[in-house]
Order: sequence, then C-alpha cells, then structure tokens
Amino acid sequence: MTAIADLTPLYGPDELAALRRLDADELARCAADRARPWWQRRACVQALAGRLPQPWTAELIARVQDPDETSEVRIALLDLLGDRAELLPWLRHEDRAGEGAYGMREAFLKARGVLGDLDALPGLAAVAAGPWPHRRETGEAGLDALVARYGPAAVLAELGEGPGSRFEDRLARVRLRHAAGQDVTDALADPDHAVAHRAAELADDPAALRGLLAGEPTVDTALWALWALHRLTGDTAETRAGYRRLGSPRVEVPGLPEDVRRAVLHEYAGTCERDTDPRWRVEALCTEPPAPVDVDGQLRRAVEVLTAEGAEPKEPVSAGEDNQQGDGCYHVIYHHEDVSLFVSTLGPFVHGDEGEEILRGPLERAGLRWIDDAVTETVVTGLCVYYFGERVPLKVDTLLFYWQD
Repeated sequence: MTAIADLTPLYGPDELAALRRLDADELARCAADRARPWWQRRACVQALAGRLPQPWTAELIARVQDPDETSEVRIALLDLLGDRAELLPWLRHEDRAGEGAYGMREAFLKARGVLGDLDALPGLAAVAAGPWPHRRETGEAGLDALVARYGPAAVLAELGEGPGSRFEDRLARVRLRHAAGQDVTDALADPDHAVAHRAAELADDPAALRGLLAGEPTVDTALWALWALHRLTGDTAETRAGYRRLGSPRVEVPGLPEDVRRAVLHEYAGTCERDTDPRWRVEALCTEPPAPVDVDGQLRRAVEVLTAEGAEPKEPVSAGEDNQQGDGCYHVIYHHEDVSLFVSTLGPFVHGDEGEEILRGPLERAGLRWIDDAVTETVVTGLCVYYFGERVPLKVDTLLFYWQD
C-alpha cells in the first residue's frame, strides 16, 4: 500500500497514470477500506475505470449505498459503477432525496441519467441550470447520457418550452439543440436573461444574427444579438452602429454619478454573471473605458493629505494584504488608531470610516473624489456580479471597494 500512498498526496494532484499500472485487486482493496484516507480511496476508484475486478463489485456497491461513507468516495464509485442496472431501483428510491451530503443529490441524478432513467430529466435540467460550474457539469453529463441513449429528439420532447415552462428546461433545450447542430438564435428572445445569455454564448451564425437584427426584434433580443455578433466578429464599429440604431439603451440607476458608472461598467461588465441585463454588456462594448488609473499617484496624494491634516497615516496596504488573503480593487490607509481611508483602484474614488468626511475638502482639492454615503448605498441594478457565493446586483460601496477571498 506504500505505492498508493506515494501516488496520492493530500496536497497536489494524484498520479492517476501510475495508479492505473497497479494491480486492480490492490486498488479495489484500498477503495473498500474505510481505514484508508478518503482521497487515496477516491483516487483508487478513479484508477479502476474499465477494470473493476468482479469479486469486489458487491463490496463497492455496498460502499456506494452506505450513507455514512465519505461523499467523495461515493461519487467516484457511482461513476465507476454507472453501468450497473441493479443500482437503479436504489437510486430511484425516495430515500435518496433525503440524503443531504454534499454533492450526492447531483451524483444520484447523474447516475440515473447514465442508466437511462428519463424520470431523472427534470432534476438533471435543474442541476445543469445551476450557477456553480462543478454542479452544472454533473447535470449536463447526466443529460448527455440520456441523449446518447435515446437521441436528442426524444430528450427534447420531454423538456418544457414556451411560456409557462421552467427556465431550467428552456436552458437545457438551448444547449442540447446546439449540440445537435440546430440554430439557437430564436432563444435570444427568451425572457429569462440566463437562457438568452446561454443562447448568445452558443450562437455561431453571424448571418442568422444579422437577419434577426434586420427584422423587428425587441430591444432585449436585439441587444443579445449584438452581443453575440460581436463575440463572433469582434467588429466594434458594427456593434456600435447597431447600438445607436436601438437608441443606445442602458439601465438607468438613479443617484449613480456618470464617472462612477463608467468605472463600474468597464470593470465588471466583461465578467458579469448570466442574469445581467444585456444593456450593461452592450454599453460596455460601445463606450470608451476610463483613462488608466495612476494608483501610486492617488495613494501618494491621499497620504500627503492625511499627513498635512495631522493624521499620521501608515503605509497603504492592498485589499488582499489587509484581509490576509484574496484580492480586490482598493487600498486602505490606516491612521488615528486604525481609523481607515479606502482608496479605489478603479478611479480617484475614496471613502472612509464614520467621521472621515471632514477630510473630503482636502482630498478633493488633491484631485481625489469623495464617495458619500448616498452614493455608496446605491445598488447598481441589473448588473450581477459574483460576491461571496452570490450573483446579484451590488452596492457602489462593494463595487468600488471590492474584495474577494
């Protein structure tokens, strides 16, 4: 067993190629042994793909069916034993819905898909519609297994479409139709931004997109078509001309100053989440970004102001340094017994702890821009940004002074 331990470190990648050269009985014995570390057992299961010794089948099925078994091992075993039809009644049992261990619900659904259970289709579509990539991939794998068994037409026939249908079904339809070689331009008109965004990501026919734009699409549909067309062609002039024809629509946010809007737009619109209003995406393509920010110069001026005001500032530290992990778009300058001033890297924007507004005048005379509480509390509607597991519109305070671990 020493070889297995050497090939499966706790930190760092497993050496699966080397594990696959080990004796299959040795690997199966390790996989079944609950005294072994779970990461070693999982790697052994993965190394058994396509060569599970028959005498170990019953024992490993028992490990899958044990709710006290480690989830990572069970999930790997479900992949290994995915062709065992005798598992299907157990997978379909109502008790599986009550197992709350991390990742198991998705793994059960995927296994049912691999075994051809069309009743798993709604659940798989829901998992595939989730925002987390690893879960989404699990759902998509189950859907793809059903398509491989029954063909795309049969699976698509089971998924809802049109008004009143689940967005999860419509989202799955877009991906499966595209995989089957169908044009998904029509899905740009879906009322759910996540579905339309997926269609725009997958659209691959510039002529079809231009044909849609030449008709009378809704503003949202036209914006998705422009965004998709720009993704394919990179033709900024064409995109901007189309945007002007639409009247340059944008999401109006009361109380959001234009300089702050432009900084936020060009920082986040390129990486925003799928539920974002397409107006933000296309506005970013059709407007010029702010001038490059002289971060060091801003920090120097802020320190000079604090020094002149008798505040005894400490050296600026980045968001990552201040939080001892992660990264962000601001620096913090501590002074007066750890009172703090925040300086954004997105522009000349500063904000401080309660009572710090007395520095507003000196800072603004030094070329910095004080962001008051009314602005920091403004929610930038329609622009969904990832923040500690959430994918929703955020306040200006978070966007200008963002940190993520």
